[in-house]
Parts: sequence; C-alpha cells; structure tokens
Amino acid sequence: MVRNIVVLGGSSHPQLTETICNHLGIPEAKILLSKFAVGETRVEIIESVREKDVYIVQSGGGKVNDHLMELLITISACKTASAKRVTAVLPLFPYSRQSDIPYNKVGAPLAKAPASINKNGNFTFDSRPATPVPGGPESAGLKSESLHKKLNGLQLANQLNGVKDDGSPQKRRSTVNSEKSEKSDYFEESNGLSPTVTNSSEKGGNGSQSMHVGKPPHFEPQRGYKQWVAQAGTLVADLLTCAGADHIITMDLHDPQYQGFFDIPVDNLYGRHLLRKYIQYQIPDYMQAVVVSPDAGGAKRATAIADALGMPFALIHKERRPTKISDRQNATMMLVGDVANRTAILIDDLADTSNTITRAAKLLKKEGATEVIALVTHGVLSGDAIERINASALDKVVVTNSVDQTEHKRHCPKLEVLEIGNVFAEAIRRVHHGESISVLFQYD
Repeated sequence: MVRNIVVLGGSSHPQLTETICNHLGIPEAKILLSKFAVGETRVEIIESVREKDVYIVQSGGGKVNDHLMELLITISACKTASAKRVTAVLPLFPYSRQSDIPYNKVGAPLAKAPASINKNGNFTFDSRPATPVPGGPESAGLKSESLHKKLNGLQLANQLNGVKDDGSPQKRRSTVNSEKSEKSDYFEESNGLSPTVTNSSEKGGNGSQSMHVGKPPHFEPQRGYKQWVAQAGTLVADLLTCAGADHIITMDLHDPQYQGFFDIPVDNLYGRHLLRKYIQYQIPDYMQAVVVSPDAGGAKRATAIADALGMPFALIHKERRPTKISDRQNATMMLVGDVANRTAILIDDLADTSNTITRAAKLLKKEGATEVIALVTHGVLSGDAIERINASALDKVVVTNSVDQTEHKRHCPKLEVLEIGNVFAEAIRRVHHGESISVLFQYD
C-alpha cells in the first residue's frame, strides 16, 4: 500500500481510475463533480489533501472541453487546499494535435498564395511595401499614380458637391455629364468596373442621381504573408501550469516536441511496448508478418517495433496532386514494401475518424495481404469511425483503454482493448517514491 498519496478521478474515465487505485492498493479519493443548470462545472473535494501527493486522472477523449475545464478546476482546488504536489495524469493529452501551426493537405501553411506572384514572376521575402529609405526609390507597394488620380477624383467630387478644399460651401457649377465622366473614371481605375449612373431628373425625379457599383474585387493576401493560426496546444500547456500542476504524466504524445512547451516535468510513457507484447503473444507466426506505417509521420514509431521484433517493415506513402477542375486534393496512396500473402500489422498512435487506417487496409488487401490488423494507442473513434471500421477491410482493431472504450466495444465486434491502467499505476508509484520511470521500458 502506498501512503500519503491521493488519487482523484475525473468524469472522463472512471474505470481507469479504479484500475489504478486497485493496483496501488489505495481507495479512490471522494470528489463531487457536477454541473450547474447553465453548464458551469462544479468541483468539490470531500477528503483532505493537505501536504499530500495528489494525482488527478483525466483523459482527453469524449467531451474534451468539459473534461479539460474540469481538470483545471480540480488542480486549482487541490492547490488551494494546500496539496504538497499536484500531478495531472492524462492518458490522452487534450489538444495534442494542435501543438504547432496546422498544415493543410499539401503540407503548406493554411494561407493560400495568389495565382500571380508579381509582374516579374519571382518571389522575395522582402517586406511589401518596403521600408522607405531617404534618397531611395519610391515603395513598390504604393502606386503613386493611381493614388494621385484617386485624390484628384475626390477633390473634383467635393467641388461638384459644392464643397471647397477648406470645407466651405461653393457655388455648384457642374453638369451631369462631367460628374458622370469623373465618377466613371474613378471607379474604372480602381475596381475595373464601370458604374451605372441614372439621372432621375430625366425620369421626372427631383434631380438626384442613383449609382450602382458592381461587387468589390476579391481580396487575396500578398505572397509572403501567412494566415494567422491559433496554437491551442501551447495555450493548454500554459493553462495547466497556471492552474497549479507540478507534473504531467501522459502517453504517446502525438508530437513529442509538446513537452518543450511546459516549464514543469512531463513524463511521456510509451504504448508501443504493449503493442509489441500483443504482437508476440497474440499473433501466430508473427515473424512472417509485416509491420506497416499508414503514413510517413508514423514511420519512426513503426520501425521501432519492427526492429525490436526483427520483423520486415513497409510504408504507405501519400502522394497528393491538385486537380485543375477544383481545389480538392486527390491523395494517391502508394505502398513501399511487400505484403503479399502475409499478415499486415498497421501501427499508429491515434485513430480519430479512422479514415487513414481504413484506406490503408483497403490498399493492403489490394496488394495481397491475407489479414490486416490495426494496432492503435489512442482509439478516440469519433463521428462515424465505428461504422467505417465495420465496413472496412480491417480484420481486427486493437486499441488501449486510454479512452473509455465501453460504448465502442459494444458496437464494433472487430475492436479489442488492451489495459494500460497497470502501466500508469506503476508510473505513479515510481514518481511518488522518486524512482526512475525509464526502467519501465528497458526490456533489453
């Protein structure tokens, strides 16, 4: 039994909290979690946490925003109640896929470059308009000729309306034709559109004129400027730190650089050792199988398992080419490796909509694989992921219970769940006693 330790469970995954407490041999601490009618989260810690080591278990699946706010309030409540140290145990880290600027399908930032770069057709990183230099040429981004024309047009318009340059009224001395020509010149020069001017006096009106101008030109940002994108991952790291968290324990961060956003220790546990053990003991004749990465981003993760088991490795490469008909990107998946007459084992860290692994399974079956098994650490399986898996070429999907899989398992017969509560319980015990966590993953 571990002494002087308190384990609090959030509402995201009660079964995982119970498994951790049973492994540690301690009862789960009593906490009251509720919501007001307006939707605000209410947290009340019933037990004393003064000068104790507190561990709050909360996963990022399901209603992510509610669970995150609940975690922040619980951390703050524990720090206010004089807890010695507060550790957030996050099997699936929320917003871990938004750690950096998101990229679109072609791998470039979300800002779309204009079709024409400039008159010369070359590209420069210099600021536009350039900073003016004394004695230097006029800024290329400022068209003085067009600006002078617009200013002259405005001045003429004031004169036509009976207003002098100093703002005093003057006698109106213009004709309809001159006003029509001045305005048409101005709008044609600025927008490339000719307005329709109607003299209502010709129709028996009071002499006022109505003018209809076409749609304004389409705005396109200049080349070299990126669209501003919020980095939610950095914000979540700051929120946890400011709420009072002293330590973070998580598993298989989607982006390992996420640990650098924290000023507090972050222990990133590995799920690949559970997957490796499953391959060894649950897949018959696994040495003849092939480990496949569904994309280039997960190649390092898949090769680590393949090298540890001495298995062959294959990679699925996505080649995206834009079509001229529309802006949609057609992704062509290409297999690098041989899977004919073999069992293909797909390795990935997270499955949300399951679009990647289902398309990869279809390609592997097309290339001659006898069986396709997907091994995923975090099975979020949101939206229509369950229906997509049931209708796909996947024979089995193995996930961990970092997210509550009770409802998913009920609707998906292909789903198999691995227990990770014991791994987190051992990590909590080692952190509490000041022991090394890396020993957990040294099997050699």
